[in-house]
Amino acid sequence: MKTKAAVLWGVDQKWEIEEVELGDPIAGEVQVELTASGLCHSDEHVRTGDTPVSSFPYIGGHEGAGIVTKVGKGVTSLQEGDHVVLGFVPACGRCPACVTGHSSVCDMAADLLTGHSIADGSYRHHVRGKGAVPMCLLGTFSPYVTVHEASAIKVDNWIPLDKAALVGCGVTTGWGSSVYAADVKVGETVVIVGAGGIGVNAIQGAKSAGAKRVIAIDPVPFKRDQAKIFGATHTFASLEEATEPIREMTWGRMADKAVISVGRLSGNIVGETLDVLGKNSTAVLTSVGSSPDRDVTFNMNDMTVSQKRLQGALFGSANTREDIPKILRLYNDGEYLLDEMITKRYRLEDINEAYQDMYDGKNIRGLIEYSDADR
Repeated sequence: MKTKAAVLWGVDQKWEIEEVELGDPIAGEVQVELTASGLCHSDEHVRTGDTPVSSFPYIGGHEGAGIVTKVGKGVTSLQEGDHVVLGFVPACGRCPACVTGHSSVCDMAADLLTGHSIADGSYRHHVRGKGAVPMCLLGTFSPYVTVHEASAIKVDNWIPLDKAALVGCGVTTGWGSSVYAADVKVGETVVIVGAGGIGVNAIQGAKSAGAKRVIAIDPVPFKRDQAKIFGATHTFASLEEATEPIREMTWGRMADKAVISVGRLSGNIVGETLDVLGKNSTAVLTSVGSSPDRDVTFNMNDMTVSQKRLQGALFGSANTREDIPKILRLYNDGEYLLDEMITKRYRLEDINEAYQDMYDGKNIRGLIEYSDADR
């Protein structure tokens, strides 16, 4: 079928709206008509070259939700009409990572940035006759996608799909970074560095895990104000500004856990975050930086004698098929904030404006909403 998508043709180029030839699902795949797509910073990391992809054209988008319209042979977990959230990391349920409860690093994720479909290694998207790379094998900056069933999670059909779209990446990544990767405990002091789309969910995760203090760090006043809505007990413009207050409020013990969720990771942020942590503490790296960057500066002796830990986290170390429905049920029961995440809604054609708003600090999460005009 023919559809359209926001496409990149190279690093540092603008998003272009292009016609896409989308293949029908083959064995193991489904086609989904999307309701909405979140605008995550990770797609911009491809545009700026921080995250290299195998080739261009590249179709953006990896936060989406919609309704299954076609089902390929052998698909047993889904049928036409099912409501689904697309998880940006597929979960096969059979590899060693999945069966030990670590589906965030499922073996099927090996080719996420190649464009080669999981089912047979071919391209399912073509733009101007060329095989296109859809972000995380999804490409949700398009009203229709063909994806492997391992990337599609069935959800209750009464959940609003525009809100559900956000849970495929940013929501679960932030929440899981606190709940699983940081393993926040009741009564702890937690620092969230960066209060954007992932950060506000790390705040919610820390709060739900029972943290006594959740301290949000962000230079943008709007984001600091929003952080309080999502459960931050204290906010500061910088780690430097927060250091002495953290020392005072913890009687010199410093913070127990931290989640680094800034828009673009740099090595100095890691060291500054470790400096506000106390003994037996954990700092979680959730942010993405430039792929070739290997420089991190921190106090090695303090790391050793204070027994601090530096923990990486993909998808918040969450389990795709368990945690996406779990968070949506919490939302349905009024125990999790999703509506408040969506600062502004955009048409697909406004994608460059939408990302500029993100850079300008105007959005917690922008959302592309599809209409009949996009079909």
